[in-house]
Amino acid sequence: MAEIDYSKKEAIIVIHESGTGPGHDLRDYLLKKNIQRLLFIAHPLLYLPENFKNSSRFELYRKGKLIQQGKAHHWNLPEPILYIKDTLYTILWSKKYISHADIFIGVGNLNAFAGLLTSKIGISKRVIYYVIDYVPNRFSNTLLNNIYHLVEKLSAQYSSYTWNLSPRMIEGREGKWKKVFPHQLVVPHGVHTKRIKKIPFEKINKKEILFMGVLLRKQGVQLLIEALPSIIKKIPSVTVTVIGKGPYENELKKVVKKLSLEKRVQFLGYVESHEEMENRMAKASIAIALYNRKLDLNDFTYYADPGKIKNYLGAGVPVIMTDIPYVAREVSNARCGFIVNYNKHDLTDIITDYLSNYKKMRQYRQNSLRFARKYDWDNIFTRALKESLK
Repeated sequence: MAEIDYSKKEAIIVIHESGTGPGHDLRDYLLKKNIQRLLFIAHPLLYLPENFKNSSRFELYRKGKLIQQGKAHHWNLPEPILYIKDTLYTILWSKKYISHADIFIGVGNLNAFAGLLTSKIGISKRVIYYVIDYVPNRFSNTLLNNIYHLVEKLSAQYSSYTWNLSPRMIEGREGKWKKVFPHQLVVPHGVHTKRIKKIPFEKINKKEILFMGVLLRKQGVQLLIEALPSIIKKIPSVTVTVIGKGPYENELKKVVKKLSLEKRVQFLGYVESHEEMENRMAKASIAIALYNRKLDLNDFTYYADPGKIKNYLGAGVPVIMTDIPYVAREVSNARCGFIVNYNKHDLTDIITDYLSNYKKMRQYRQNSLRFARKYDWDNIFTRALKESLK
């Protein structure tokens, strides 16, 4: 199929926002392609309580240049009502600033459903449902959870294409509704491999372990901190760097203090610049993604494709992970990461062996960069859009 001429296309992307994510990467991809007009709408992601203070916003681009932006009135309303508000703003802004979009990409089921409504009134020709999270129990309230899955079902059934981060999303949806849905694609999480500065092996911090992400109990950072005294006995100069913030941050700091590890564990907080964060990650020797399924009651990680794993590998940093994400076995087989049981003993053994073996460290870093190239965002979006717009 011939290359798509985006200079004659108009698009709408709608996301729920907390930091940067695939919706921002898709926006940047289309801007690089010199798309005629692009409307980018971002609503607050209310899964995180601190986002209730934020307002919906939009950016309007023409030929890659930002020509207008604005914010909605800040509504102090219950969460379900705010989702209705988001849908109304999506339709209003789409009609006002684009009116006839070639493609509407809704990141998340509510945004895809809003896209289907815009298609019914002639604003959008084609709707893509981009599934970032699929979970059996999104809400503890049964009624809200049923509404969530009904919207999810309608979005997957009637969108022109559904982009799923992993095959497990397709399997989970088909298992719930006992039917096969049309036009399903697997569009995994990617990474900007060309953007990240590659650090020579001689200049990396060879005893540094890194975590990047939202600080939640299910992420397992506490397991690393609890294992650190045993690791120090074998690797005296080892350090841990934590990038990110979240509701579990204070608990982690309490564990650090209790174990007298303040000089070993550094909390950098949230790094706003994605490029700065990626280049900081590249200095580490190894990273962790120690998901604990017993603590992940909604199974977010099991169905998804966690972005941090691709970010680690794109920075040339191998990863130690539990066997929860779909990509874990692929990473292990490519010898750019390790699968570990969720216990301090196994984690200590893998880390001390790796940090003591510079030959393995060098090889695994090379393998990480090679593996990540398959998941460069440009390649992922090029393939997905060619299939979806044919």
